[in-house]
Amino acid sequence: MLSGRRVLVVEDQYILACDIAQALGAQGAQVVGPAPNLERALSLSRTQAVDIAILDINLPGEDVYRLAEELMRKDVPIVFATGVDEGILPPTFSGVPRVEKPFRAADLMRAVARLIDRPGGRLS
Repeated sequence: MLSGRRVLVVEDQYILACDIAQALGAQGAQVVGPAPNLERALSLSRTQAVDIAILDINLPGEDVYRLAEELMRKDVPIVFATGVDEGILPPTFSGVPRVEKPFRAADLMRAVARLIDRPGGRLS
Protein backbone atom coordinates (compact mmCIF):
# COMPACT_ATOMS: atom_id res chain seq x y z
CA MET A 1 0.00 0.00 0.00
CA LEU A 2 2.69 2.51 0.96
CA SER A 3 5.67 0.94 -0.75
CA GLY A 4 8.15 3.65 -1.68
CA ARG A 5 5.95 6.52 -0.53
CA ARG A 6 7.56 9.21 1.60
CA VAL A 7 5.46 9.93 4.69
CA LEU A 8 6.10 12.93 6.91
CA VAL A 9 5.35 12.12 10.54
CA VAL A 10 4.82 15.02 12.95
CA GLU A 11 4.39 13.82 16.53
CA ASP A 12 5.87 15.18 19.76
CA GLN A 13 5.39 12.02 21.84
CA TYR A 14 8.52 9.99 21.21
CA ILE A 15 7.08 6.51 21.76
CA LEU A 16 4.01 7.23 19.63
CA ALA A 17 6.20 8.70 16.87
CA CYS A 18 8.30 5.52 16.90
CA ASP A 19 5.18 3.34 16.78
CA ILE A 20 3.83 5.29 13.80
CA ALA A 21 7.18 5.10 12.01
CA GLN A 22 7.39 1.35 12.63
CA ALA A 23 3.84 0.79 11.31
CA LEU A 24 4.61 2.83 8.20
CA GLY A 25 7.87 1.00 7.64
CA ALA A 26 6.05 -2.33 7.86
CA GLN A 27 3.89 -1.11 4.95
CA GLY A 28 6.96 -0.18 2.89
CA ALA A 29 6.85 3.57 3.48
CA GLN A 30 9.91 5.76 3.83
CA VAL A 31 9.42 7.86 6.95
CA VAL A 32 10.38 11.53 6.82
CA GLY A 33 11.07 12.54 10.41
CA PRO A 34 9.46 12.04 12.82
CA ALA A 35 9.41 15.73 13.64
CA PRO A 36 8.66 16.62 17.28
CA ASN A 37 7.91 20.32 16.69
CA LEU A 38 6.64 22.72 14.05
CA GLU A 39 10.03 24.20 13.20
CA ARG A 40 11.52 20.78 12.39
CA ALA A 41 8.38 19.71 10.52
CA LEU A 42 8.40 22.82 8.34
CA SER A 43 12.09 22.33 7.60
CA LEU A 44 11.55 18.70 6.58
CA SER A 45 8.52 19.53 4.43
CA ARG A 46 10.50 22.20 2.59
CA THR A 47 13.66 20.17 2.02
CA GLN A 48 12.39 16.61 1.57
CA ALA A 49 10.00 15.10 -0.94
CA VAL A 50 6.76 14.20 0.86
CA ASP A 51 3.90 12.15 -0.61
CA ILE A 52 1.62 12.16 2.44
CA ALA A 53 1.73 13.54 5.99
CA ILE A 54 0.48 12.32 9.36
CA LEU A 55 0.16 15.29 11.69
CA ASP A 56 -0.45 15.64 15.40
CA ILE A 57 -2.24 18.97 15.84
CA ASN A 58 -0.97 19.97 19.29
CA LEU A 59 2.78 20.34 19.47
CA PRO A 60 4.74 21.91 22.34
CA GLY A 61 3.48 25.49 22.58
CA GLU A 62 2.03 25.58 19.07
CA ASP A 63 -0.29 23.88 16.62
CA VAL A 64 0.41 22.32 13.24
CA TYR A 65 -2.11 24.31 11.18
CA ARG A 66 0.49 26.44 9.36
CA LEU A 67 2.23 23.28 8.15
CA ALA A 68 -1.08 21.64 7.25
CA GLU A 69 -2.06 24.62 5.11
CA GLU A 70 1.33 24.63 3.39
CA LEU A 71 1.07 20.91 2.61
CA MET A 72 -2.48 21.31 1.32
CA ARG A 73 -1.31 24.07 -1.05
CA LYS A 74 1.28 21.61 -2.37
CA ASP A 75 -1.44 18.95 -2.84
CA VAL A 76 0.13 16.69 -0.19
CA PRO A 77 -2.64 14.61 1.43
CA ILE A 78 -2.72 14.84 5.21
CA VAL A 79 -4.22 12.88 8.10
CA PHE A 80 -4.57 14.36 11.56
CA ALA A 81 -3.59 11.90 14.31
CA THR A 82 -4.72 13.86 17.32
CA GLY A 83 -6.75 14.20 20.47
CA VAL A 84 -8.26 17.48 19.24
CA ASP A 85 -12.03 17.27 18.88
CA GLU A 86 -13.23 17.49 15.29
CA GLY A 87 -15.78 20.15 16.26
CA ILE A 88 -13.09 22.71 17.08
CA LEU A 89 -11.02 22.32 13.93
CA PRO A 90 -10.85 25.45 11.76
CA PRO A 91 -13.20 25.22 8.74
CA THR A 92 -10.16 24.98 6.43
CA PHE A 93 -9.62 21.43 7.70
CA SER A 94 -13.21 20.17 7.75
CA GLY A 95 -12.51 17.50 5.11
CA VAL A 96 -9.18 16.31 6.50
CA PRO A 97 -9.30 12.73 7.80
CA ARG A 98 -8.72 12.47 11.55
CA VAL A 99 -7.73 9.52 13.72
CA GLU A 100 -8.43 10.19 17.37
CA LYS A 101 -5.86 9.47 20.06
CA PRO A 102 -5.41 7.01 21.52
CA PHE A 103 -5.49 4.95 18.33
CA ARG A 104 -4.16 1.63 17.13
CA ALA A 105 -1.65 1.57 14.29
CA ALA A 106 -4.15 -0.41 12.22
CA ASP A 107 -6.68 2.44 12.54
CA LEU A 108 -4.12 4.94 11.31
CA MET A 109 -3.09 2.72 8.40
CA ARG A 110 -6.77 2.37 7.37
CA ALA A 111 -7.13 6.18 7.36
CA VAL A 112 -4.00 6.51 5.23
CA ALA A 113 -5.27 3.81 2.85
CA ARG A 114 -8.61 5.61 2.43
CA LEU A 115 -6.76 8.83 1.70
CA ILE A 116 -4.62 7.14 -0.94
CA ASP A 117 -7.67 5.50 -2.54
CA ARG A 118 -9.61 8.76 -2.96
CA PRO A 119 -10.70 9.27 -6.57
CA GLY A 120 -8.61 11.89 -8.29
CA GLY A 121 -6.14 11.98 -5.41
CA ARG A 122 -2.53 12.66 -6.25
CA LEU A 123 -1.56 9.28 -4.79
CA SER A 124 -4.11 7.12 -6.61
